[in-house]
Amino acid sequence: MREIGSLDLGGSFHGSILGMVLDAGLMVKFVLLILLVFSVVSWAIIFVKYKYYRKIKKENDEFRAAYLKSSSLSEVNTAAQKYKMSTNAEVFRVGYEELSRMNASKKEKEKHSDDISLSSLDNIERSLANASNSEMAKLESSIGFLATTGSASPFIGLFGTVWGIMDTFQGIGARGSATLAVVAPGISEALVATAAGLAAAIPAVIFYNYFLNKAKTMVQEMDNFAAEFLNIVERYFIRK
Repeated sequence: MREIGSLDLGGSFHGSILGMVLDAGLMVKFVLLILLVFSVVSWAIIFVKYKYYRKIKKENDEFRAAYLKSSSLSEVNTAAQKYKMSTNAEVFRVGYEELSRMNASKKEKEKHSDDISLSSLDNIERSLANASNSEMAKLESSIGFLATTGSASPFIGLFGTVWGIMDTFQGIGARGSATLAVVAPGISEALVATAAGLAAAIPAVIFYNYFLNKAKTMVQEMDNFAAEFLNIVERYFIRK
């Protein structure tokens, strides 16, 4: 017999997870639907970002190897054009373009030298910093949703559980019976929401921290590469 909140107060208990979900109240089902959406979107982000980070790491390594083999910045720039996903290659491309503009400007003004002044180094440094920040934003895009899922899902699941338990006790009050056979089905169905919240939150938190650490490592590599590029420019292009 079905009573208040669509709970089975006659004592029948479906042991499977699917059976408990189907027997849950409307609010619990709504909560589970929300958690399912959070989980599906989170896993989509996880798979996409994982492939994205692997591609960046591979191209960074290949670009680094090409960079070390090159004998001039123009050769490095040619190699950098091949690695569109590489964060370090993008930083180099921006820095090289700014350096080329500085040299072109100096040639027009001074004709006798292709050196650049010390003040121009600040412009190159700002360009490298902007490129690094832009790449960092790309690396960290979408992973904020994983943090939201990790922090919000347990509470959403807990809300579904509390609602389901309240629904169960309302049914018990209406029936006037509080045996274990009456209470167990409704409580079990309500607790599914908490389990679903944790199931959505745990992988989201794990991969959020994983991607965040990967992003920090890549940003540090970009900063180191930018500093190396600036040292080269200062050593060979700055007029003493």
